[in-house]
Amino acid sequence: MNVLMVYAHPRADSLSAALRDAAKGSLEAAGHSVELLDLHAEGFRAALTAEESTIFRDRGGDLDDVRAHTEALRRADALVLVHPTWWFGMPAILKGWLDRVWSHGVAFRVAPRGIEGMLTNIRKIAVVTTYGSPWWVIWWVGRIDRKLVKRGIAVLCAKGCKVEWLSLTRLDTRRREECEAFVARVRAHFARW
Repeated sequence: MNVLMVYAHPRADSLSAALRDAAKGSLEAAGHSVELLDLHAEGFRAALTAEESTIFRDRGGDLDDVRAHTEALRRADALVLVHPTWWFGMPAILKGWLDRVWSHGVAFRVAPRGIEGMLTNIRKIAVVTTYGSPWWVIWWVGRIDRKLVKRGIAVLCAKGCKVEWLSLTRLDTRRREECEAFVARVRAHFARW
């Protein structure tokens, strides 16, 4: 399976980096091909410009400077997002990646009966994330991040696209051993793909 992994954390020494490496290593050991997009390392520009907004409106997306990303999406059978959750959502660079890459003409088209997904090649999505808050705070706020992935992103993919969620809450108060156990859980999860 061709897996597109999108990583969004600015620090190379973060728990997110360890989670990325664990997931990638397990997927490759299981025989999958993994294409990694490290948004911070490549200096991905998250903000949509006024000119790009006009291009989107007039002729759809697929901007020249993100063409490699759109082509990676079109090659992928599965998508893995690895990122921390900040303010109950994905980091700005990852949200900007969605804004600029998952555009009209790439991820969806507007049809007479509404929006039609165009990334039918993607059959599975996994999110690997951490939260500083305890689970009940995330629940109380409404699990905004899960709703975005399940109700906004997955519906643009293959019919019945499976969404898997691996998360660690209360990161701010976790002991090192608990973080290492989560890394092991992620490693084992992707070894079963």
